[in-house]
Amino acid sequence: MFDEIQFEKINRLPKYIFAEINEIKMAARRSGKDIIDFSMGNPDADTPKPIIDKLCETAQRPKTHGYSASKGIYKLRLAMSKWYKRHYDVDLDPDTEVVATMGSKEGYVHLVQAISNPGDVAIVPDPTYPIHSQAFVLAGANVEKMEVVFDEETFEVDEDRFLADVEAALDNSVPKAKFLVVNFPHNPTTATVTPEFYERLVDLAKRKRFYIISDIAYADITFDGYRTPSILSVEGAKDVAVESYTLSKSYNMAGWRVGFIVGNPKLIGALQSIKSWLDYGMFTPVQVAATVALDEYGDIPEKEIVPRYQRRRDVMIESFGNAGWPLAKPQSSMFIWGKIPEIARDMGSMEFSKQLLMQADVAVSPGIGFGKYGDDYVRIALIENEKRIRQAARNIKRFLKKLEEEKKHTK
Repeated sequence: MFDEIQFEKINRLPKYIFAEINEIKMAARRSGKDIIDFSMGNPDADTPKPIIDKLCETAQRPKTHGYSASKGIYKLRLAMSKWYKRHYDVDLDPDTEVVATMGSKEGYVHLVQAISNPGDVAIVPDPTYPIHSQAFVLAGANVEKMEVVFDEETFEVDEDRFLADVEAALDNSVPKAKFLVVNFPHNPTTATVTPEFYERLVDLAKRKRFYIISDIAYADITFDGYRTPSILSVEGAKDVAVESYTLSKSYNMAGWRVGFIVGNPKLIGALQSIKSWLDYGMFTPVQVAATVALDEYGDIPEKEIVPRYQRRRDVMIESFGNAGWPLAKPQSSMFIWGKIPEIARDMGSMEFSKQLLMQADVAVSPGIGFGKYGDDYVRIALIENEKRIRQAARNIKRFLKKLEEEKKHTK
């Protein structure tokens, strides 16, 4: 009776390509296999104790149990403003230029819902974190893809090429693109940009009249002297840009769902308005604990979080390299964007990920899941300890050796 009823919004979404890997992974675990899982960017360490203590303390106060503010309590928005002042010397009005969101993903999706009209065009680099493009699809807008080109050894973006490609995408899109999404440090590739890149991008946005949505979810996780720039550091950037930040990775608070969108007052106002209709904000004790994290424990990322990921990065690059899978060293984020070993590159990222899971008990994310330009790569999350990383390397070494022998026999 109801078969003829279609949900067109959902029909526009592509098949979730990671689902097949997840199903194989779950089946393997149910059969008793020990899967070493690098497939999801879910921090494995505990949230720092002082933040948990503040949550528990605040939750004991009955007055914190009611509805909260949809845009976030004032002290949390003020804490985010002070964070930008300390890190980037950027002044933000906590009332008109900051929204606290239930994770940066929720904030991003609601922002896109608020500012997109059906048929609008957004330029989204490829590969990309899937919601960066699918949020526009869900809003009835269209997406123009462009390749992220970067140095495969340093992971530095080819900034001249990027800006030229943005101009070309603007010229080719019908109607003209209204939004550009940037995400540096980049997920999944870990690629980085310089402060000068944002100066040129803001100038381009003002000349060509489009808005920029910048995502710096991995801003705090950087290595070897690299420091993440913010687009809002550019003079006049708030005329054309907003930026999202999250405590998920910086403070091991992924499940707490605390993020922010900051910047252009018009876009922030739209987000505040739509959130006032859709939600009542985070549980107040979570917001109080997040405020304390930002105001009193700002050294946690540098002292606790970054060293852990750097050790894991270095162990993985060494041990996987010794196993026959050379990996380039990223300057940022909690991922390694690994080019598929040459002997297996003809498989493509999906089949390689499946074989790695079934034959080596190692789970990674296939690059094709992030876009067509990711198919020579897999994303490896640094969420297992050094001992498990070395075990994965031993498993991978056996897998690659077996693959090499099989290919010799088929010649």
